[in-house]
Amino acid sequence: MSTALHTAELTLTGADSRRLTLLCGPFDDNLKHVERRLQVEISHRDNQLKVSGEPDNVAAALDVLQQLFDTTAATDAELTPEQVHLVISENYDIQYQQTDGSAQDFSLKTKKGLIKPRNPNQAVYVSNVLKHDVCFGIGPAGTGKTYLAVACAVDALERNLVRRIVLTRPAVEAGEKLGFLPGDLAQKVDPYLRPLYDALFEMLGFEKVEKYLERGIIEIAPLAYMRGRTLNDAFIILDESQNTTVEQMKMFLTRIGFSSKAVITGDITQIDLPRGQYSGLKHAIDVLSEVNEISFNHFTAKDVVRHPIVQRIVMAYEAHEAAKLAATAAAKGD
Repeated sequence: MSTALHTAELTLTGADSRRLTLLCGPFDDNLKHVERRLQVEISHRDNQLKVSGEPDNVAAALDVLQQLFDTTAATDAELTPEQVHLVISENYDIQYQQTDGSAQDFSLKTKKGLIKPRNPNQAVYVSNVLKHDVCFGIGPAGTGKTYLAVACAVDALERNLVRRIVLTRPAVEAGEKLGFLPGDLAQKVDPYLRPLYDALFEMLGFEKVEKYLERGIIEIAPLAYMRGRTLNDAFIILDESQNTTVEQMKMFLTRIGFSSKAVITGDITQIDLPRGQYSGLKHAIDVLSEVNEISFNHFTAKDVVRHPIVQRIVMAYEAHEAAKLAATAAAKGD
């Protein structure tokens, strides 16, 4: 059950206009960073700071603000987002924390209303997305891995936990050669990202999505254009990741910046890479499975939430592949 909201004040002893400016940052960016990470509201007047939120979060925010203010005594340089992030991370990590302990109770607030997991595996997936900075959703079509990732991104954006949503995927055709597509970059990439667009339109509404796209709050980018970037304060979704190369997957995972979260979705049974190229998703599962801070969530045909026939189709393909592998193994044994 949610705790009652609480308000507390912090008096900054020895504050002058220089130190207050350094603490708050340009346009109060540092204070907004603390607000997003610790889920509190901060107001200030002269050397008085007022913090509102749940009691534990308020106590954490007051401590962080005091530590950041103490830092300004020894320097005239501005506090960087990295410094603010590290002070919070070294002491507290309330970002995305849920007060209700059961994974089944996780729900995501969007314009459509509350979106809730529809089976235990989806509930664990949502829980892990909220708790981990890097989360993989792996499984067949129709299990909700992409839809729930978008819902988590919208929920984080609406609650000001991130500043923007970045959507990307490799531009690999599903066994077809479509030739050169007309239009600008966005129009060329649009067909590949249509499932993500559809989810965004459903959760935010067409007009809001269009406005966010114009303002750069939602960004659509082909995976190849991610190289060289560092994405801070962002919720990043890499869809269809089974079609990344090993090099592309490594490149993507190293784009993640401070206060960002990445969700990687894919289906290792539907790889469209050229013959002989190893999937970056399969490689990541092998290489990163022992990294505690990364969550891997595997869905099966039983988790499919589309038309019942889709579940049976997926199960039939799985059975066929299992039989083929067994036959191959038996042939080698002979």
